[in-house]
Amino acid sequence: MSDLLWPLVVYFGAALFVVCSMVGISFLLGERHAERATGEPYESGIVSTGTAHIRFSAKFYLVAMLFVVFDLEAVFLFAWAIAFRRAGLHGYVGMLLFVLVLLVGLAYEWREGALEWGSSRRVRTS
Repeated sequence: MSDLLWPLVVYFGAALFVVCSMVGISFLLGERHAERATGEPYESGIVSTGTAHIRFSAKFYLVAMLFVVFDLEAVFLFAWAIAFRRAGLHGYVGMLLFVLVLLVGLAYEWREGALEWGSSRRVRTS
């Protein structure tokens, strides 16, 4: 058992050493200044002008969920591509059905306007 654990111990020791040395070197060589915006959160070097507590539109969350769903499609496609020869014709047909269902879902979301960020041009009556 100990013959199998020593590479893991060496790996974690090396990782701990790298992290500690990076933090230590940054502490020793880093700048120390106290300007007006030093403690303020910023993005891309620009001092923020508004509050961080703003409301996002529900469309933002819808697009985020759609991204996750269709990103998982890529994971399944990569796994299928790796096992393409072993999956054979049954795997090919299964992946075609999978992609077809995803395309139908995308067409539905597009028709419902879930991918539109602008103002609503039409009102759905159902």
